[in-house]
Amino acid sequence: METLIDDWRARIAAAAGSGGKLAIRGGGSKCFYGGPETGERLDVAAYSGIVAYEPTELVVTARAGTGLRELAATLAEKGQGLVFEPPHFGAAATVGGMLASGLSGPRRQAVGAVRDFVLGVKLLNGSGEVLTFGGQVMKNVAGYDVPRLLAGSLGTLGVVLEVSIKVLPLPVAEKTLRFALDEAAALQKLNQWGGRPLPISASAWHDGLLTLRLSGAAAAVAAAERELAGEVLADADAFWDSLREQKQAFFLGDAPLWRLSLPSVTPPQALGETLIEWGGAQRWLRGGDARRIRAAAAKAGGHATLFRGDDALKTEVGVFQPLTAPLARIHRHLKQAFDPQGVFNPGRMYPGL
Repeated sequence: METLIDDWRARIAAAAGSGGKLAIRGGGSKCFYGGPETGERLDVAAYSGIVAYEPTELVVTARAGTGLRELAATLAEKGQGLVFEPPHFGAAATVGGMLASGLSGPRRQAVGAVRDFVLGVKLLNGSGEVLTFGGQVMKNVAGYDVPRLLAGSLGTLGVVLEVSIKVLPLPVAEKTLRFALDEAAALQKLNQWGGRPLPISASAWHDGLLTLRLSGAAAAVAAAERELAGEVLADADAFWDSLREQKQAFFLGDAPLWRLSLPSVTPPQALGETLIEWGGAQRWLRGGDARRIRAAAAKAGGHATLFRGDDALKTEVGVFQPLTAPLARIHRHLKQAFDPQGVFNPGRMYPGL
């Protein structure tokens, strides 16, 4: 593995010296996300393998090229998992891609996001230095914010080498219920239920149907099922998997896919065909006018991301909500600190970074 790092150091130095750029690529399952790739491909998938796993300590450390399927299978043997349910979007999905994309699945509304479970990271920066941040325990304060910072950075700050992640036991019992509700009524119910001690681990509304997953102790799940009195959904695992992996009909086709992050109490926006997750806080939208979508999201106190779209549209409107001047300065300073020559993944987050 050290030979790989030495080779990458040489390529980084060559790119930095010549003004070249490197496009970091692991499994490639999420290359659609973010701005178009530019530069020479730096394939990092070979840097793989589980470095350490302590089930009693609820922590696993894996190299960035480790497949998410491999990691999930290893954790499942001990009844544990990545409870934030990171989407794979393909069999080649890796730990590094999980961190770089910062994407979480349906259970994010109950347990938190990827960044909340990252304990430590080993990183190869734009100067060819191997840097270590954080550790393997939640109370390790020194450098702890840097691992969280890397979640969602799309490889713009460096090559992730290893990640230490907090894992948790898988739920003892689960039940999925379904309710026939329009969008406004579904949002009202989700916010009402969200303020009560119900074991809700995921929710999804689309086309007049609200789907709710209950997870936890068997007694708690059974009690909530009786109280809510919805229709039990058969083959629920397949439903949540297809939602996480965006295999449902809503996500198919060529129309741009927008991801809106909004306060959960935000009323229906009438911007187009919508699918709602995370208790109302995440809303997917097909097609629509970019300016209208972003204006509506900002007015509601949120933001809109062009999650899937062709390169022309990405270039025209940008993938992420435009930064304010203070935030743009912070991003530039971070880029300068980690990648002073601007070698890694230029433009994947914002133009000029």
